[in-house]
Amino acid sequence: MTDTTIDQPVAKAPATPAALLWTIVAGSVATVASAFLAWTWTTAFPGNLTIYGNPAPLQLLTLVGAVLTGLYALSALGIKGLGWLTPTGARKPLWIVALGTFATTLFTAISIIVELGALVDLEPGAGFAVIAAAVPAIAAYKLPDDTRKAAPAKQLPSWAEVLIIVAVFALGLFVVTFGIDTDDSEPQLFIAYLILVAFSVTALVKSGITARLSQITARNRQVTITASLVMAIAFPFIQQSGDTYTLIAVNILIFATVALGLNIVVGLAGLLDLGYVAFLGVGAYTAALVSGATSSAFGVQFPFWAAALTGMAASLVFGVVIGAPTLRLRGDYLAIVTLGFGEIFRIAMGNLDGTSGPQITNGPNGIPNIPQLEFFGYNFGEPHTVLGITLGAYANYYLLMILIMALVVVVFSRAGNSRIGRAWVAIREDETAATAMGINGFRVKLVAFALGAALAGLAGTVQAHVNTTVVPENYVFAGPVPPNSAFLLAAVILGGMGTISGPIVGSALLFLIPAKLSFLQDYQLLGFGIALILLMRFRPEGLIANKRAQLEFHENDDEAGVPEQRQSAEADADATSGAGAAKAGA
Repeated sequence: MTDTTIDQPVAKAPATPAALLWTIVAGSVATVASAFLAWTWTTAFPGNLTIYGNPAPLQLLTLVGAVLTGLYALSALGIKGLGWLTPTGARKPLWIVALGTFATTLFTAISIIVELGALVDLEPGAGFAVIAAAVPAIAAYKLPDDTRKAAPAKQLPSWAEVLIIVAVFALGLFVVTFGIDTDDSEPQLFIAYLILVAFSVTALVKSGITARLSQITARNRQVTITASLVMAIAFPFIQQSGDTYTLIAVNILIFATVALGLNIVVGLAGLLDLGYVAFLGVGAYTAALVSGATSSAFGVQFPFWAAALTGMAASLVFGVVIGAPTLRLRGDYLAIVTLGFGEIFRIAMGNLDGTSGPQITNGPNGIPNIPQLEFFGYNFGEPHTVLGITLGAYANYYLLMILIMALVVVVFSRAGNSRIGRAWVAIREDETAATAMGINGFRVKLVAFALGAALAGLAGTVQAHVNTTVVPENYVFAGPVPPNSAFLLAAVILGGMGTISGPIVGSALLFLIPAKLSFLQDYQLLGFGIALILLMRFRPEGLIANKRAQLEFHENDDEAGVPEQRQSAEADADATSGAGAAKAGA
């Protein structure tokens, strides 16, 4: 009898992590090479992607993403000198940045087909780029999870930490400037830029680099503050398009200043104010009436410092007058009353036209022809040459808003860390318990309401001069053009309540995206609604989280940080809760 054997198929051994990582490196190199090829044959597509050897801006985004992917892969392979890229593991950040590179490349290819109308409008270089970018994304997805606790970072010399801070801020300035300077006629470039930046920043967070950078900046606080100011001041000096996009930056700063004021009311004190934009309008109308506008009912012209103080004082008074009877309410009732105040303000400004009411605001026509600011003989409406560089009118207002923003940040930080700030947090967490510990809840909330209103009024005085006109339609609850109450509240929630940088980042995103993607104007509210829903699902504490909020929302997982970081966060949170409330009530 003859033995017979049946050949069994031999199972292929799974690819080793090293093989997958070298595949990712090869795919990244191929993707970099594809950026130097032509992706379409015609210059009809914005950006001119027809030139060999000279990547267009859209191709540069793919190139940058591929370089980042390759660096993360080399770090995971243990290449000497790159281990700092992945302190908490390489798989997650590597897959995220590879996926972002693929998404950016695929979006560009699809845009070419949609814009030009046919698949044949793609050159072979575009197809090669899509395939090359897909290889690292697929290979990174198959890598085993290597998430780990970050090892203690080596203490660097002070000069090295200073250089790191300077380099990070310089890179940040370049990235922000690139986004703002994108041509409005090329929305594809800005969308691709958003895709790559979003994935890259997420990868940096997941890799643990941002946590280590936070430790470095905390040890060098003065250097960090100086670097941030220098970066902000340098922005108008490096604008390639003159004053074209500086106006966007000015409006972002105005929006962010008002959002910081609202953050005192909502983020620190926990008061839901849906009519906050009215305080911005009070400051703007006050400045317009006292700054020598031709249609002003008062016929006076204050210097800027006096007009700014008058606008702040008027907003503060309105904050006290509105807050005194309404702050005894809580929750939804307070929100409804403040929403009503915002609408009453807008309607009242439209009726003070000499027919329906006294002739003060010129009714729906508003107050036009507001003169440009002039401060110590420096006319903000005229170009000036500084260090051999010509700065336009909006650059002047931008630098002024930098100073005002710095003032508002100081006020916010000092107030938040003071006894009254601890009382605000105690009221936000549990008003009944805070009152039982001796805090006068009504007085504390009224101070928050008045201070937030004053900061909004200060921003309004500058807004009136930047726009040179003030009309009631600028101060609605929700509309297509920020700032309005809905967008201000969204900026605070999106950025992170109770933080300084959170509302600034939220304001920049909520103003910049509509400004650059004007063709989506009819769908803005839908888009932001979807964004807020996703944010509440995946990152309810906001993009830049307050430590207490991070602990509360991630109590049962490790996303809030490693144990040492959680203990530090818990200690900081305790300082603003039980013990902090006792100090506030003392």
